[in-house]
Amino acid sequence: MDLEAVRTFVAVADAGQFREAAVELAVTQQAVSKRVAALERHLGVRLFTRTPRGAVPTIDGQAFLPHARELLRVAERATASVRAGRRPLRVDIIASRGAAAGLMRAFHRTHPDVELDVLMLLDIETAVDAIRSGEIDASFRAVTAPGRPLPEDVRAVRVLDEPLQLLTGPAHALAGARSVSPAGLVGHRIWMPGIVPGSEWAAYYDDLVAEFGLTIEATGPNFGSDALLDTIADTPALATFMGAHTRLVWPADHGLRRIPVTGPTPVYPHSLLWHRDNPHPALAALRAHLAAAAAGLDGAGTWVPGWAAPHPTA
Repeated sequence: MDLEAVRTFVAVADAGQFREAAVELAVTQQAVSKRVAALERHLGVRLFTRTPRGAVPTIDGQAFLPHARELLRVAERATASVRAGRRPLRVDIIASRGAAAGLMRAFHRTHPDVELDVLMLLDIETAVDAIRSGEIDASFRAVTAPGRPLPEDVRAVRVLDEPLQLLTGPAHALAGARSVSPAGLVGHRIWMPGIVPGSEWAAYYDDLVAEFGLTIEATGPNFGSDALLDTIADTPALATFMGAHTRLVWPADHGLRRIPVTGPTPVYPHSLLWHRDNPHPALAALRAHLAAAAAGLDGAGTWVPGWAAPHPTA
């Protein structure tokens, strides 16, 4: 059904005259007559009766009028759903308690007028495909592992270096340390269930192990962060890595310790990915907000894999 013909029908019904509808629509009266005639042929009924006072909807016209108005409303909503600035900014984060979620909360506090849809996609391939198809506007990732460069139409900029911390129970050999170096972790069992093979965080920890000779175990099912914290609290021989910006809450009797890793500090290089041609105005605002937050990144005293995105100033 021709929506312009439907729009013209509604305009004539509201104005009561073909001439006034033509003025409202900025077309000729002949064009109005042709559109209405085409719609009548499509529907197989007459929509107006012409009288000396103007055009009066027939019984069929009266029956069709509320549906015609709804058609126009649906068309407007459909257009608004994809029109830049008229739909929510759709952003992918890895986890609801992670650093990217904190970045988006800070952005929302600074720009409360920007409507947001926040979702969590599993892997970078899915995220990049969603960016390229327009399903999402941006994604927070560590960019790519070796051998998997980003497509030319996807841009990335490093926005946050999140320091790793060692999380131990109260009886762990390092529980009393104020900090620990990567070299000081050699020989200790670091348990991280849930690392997905082929993911960017798996590639990150593979490189971390190779660089510093660490032992990271990803064995066992991943029952979530609460089960991980319970196990770490009760097992003196195990520790795990956590991002410094990851929000965690545990029972007071767990006695868990978050210990900074220094000399160097391994940091997880969060980057923002987006399509180079994405026109959403809120995306520009998000990029500006993150650029200001990342202004202090310099990489001194830190370690990242060689495939991480360069600093914005590099």
